[in-house]
Amino acid sequence: VISARKGEFETGFERSGQTREHAMLAKTASVRYLVVLINKMDDPIANWDQRRYDAIKDKLTPYLKKCGFKPDEDTFFIPCSGMSEVLLQEHPGEKIGPTFIEHLDSLPSFNRNIDSPLRMPIVERYKETGVIVMGKIKSGYCRIGDRCLIMPHRTRVEVTSIYYEDIETASCVCGENVRLKLKNVEEEEISTGFVLCDTEQEPYGVGRVFDAQIMTIELKSIMCASYSFVLHIHAATVEVELKKLIVLIDRHTGEKIQKHPRFIKQDQVAVARFELSQSSQTICMELFKCFPQFGRFTLRNEGRTVAIGKILKIIE
Repeated sequence: VISARKGEFETGFERSGQTREHAMLAKTASVRYLVVLINKMDDPIANWDQRRYDAIKDKLTPYLKKCGFKPDEDTFFIPCSGMSEVLLQEHPGEKIGPTFIEHLDSLPSFNRNIDSPLRMPIVERYKETGVIVMGKIKSGYCRIGDRCLIMPHRTRVEVTSIYYEDIETASCVCGENVRLKLKNVEEEEISTGFVLCDTEQEPYGVGRVFDAQIMTIELKSIMCASYSFVLHIHAATVEVELKKLIVLIDRHTGEKIQKHPRFIKQDQVAVARFELSQSSQTICMELFKCFPQFGRFTLRNEGRTVAIGKILKIIE
């Protein structure tokens, strides 16, 4: 949601602004379709001015392309007014295009990976007449009585109850946010970022040293070996250290242009090796080519997203 009010859009879109960061995080989170609502078009200064709308759209489009979105294919712009609900649910008199709700209804349905291995990153756990874990089923399905693994420690559990939107049900499938009651495990054995998997299919990958392709976004200066960051991958958050830069890549052609660079700068792409800072710690991770939604991550430093990346190889 973008503000059309004079000064508000400019503040959000300037370097280190929330508009830039949220667009990049949306792509990192595997968002397939992006609807950009240009709000407050009824502001006295904006006043539904086509030139103001076009100016905002023209500034945003190149940056969204840089994030990986494709305008006119997966990215759509809609002017609106949140106060009067114009072009959110209703038309201003004559029909000048679809409303936000109409556009959402027109988006194609997703092909859910129901037959894929079960994957549910755990975002919360608590005890209530048993251990309950919360999360979104990312792939596969789960039924009452299923025996599962909690990675990375390979803890064997059994699903005894499933709750979807506070309603107890017998099963759940990918795309649903659920609460699962488990047995054969204690609350203290589970942490945020652990992943529930099926025992009968390939378990979730685990690692502490990995190679990844990264693209820098908001760097104050340069990035080089020995720098530390906070890694965010699915529901896990850990500290990592950049061990070495392997190769610099041309962001437009994808060609390798320099081996073992000493550092990389703003808006550059490189393959690098990372290691978890805490000794003996491991986290759940997958290769991007196998599970894109589990192979993407962000690197943050001093409260800002400085790079995004995708895992290419798990070393150990």
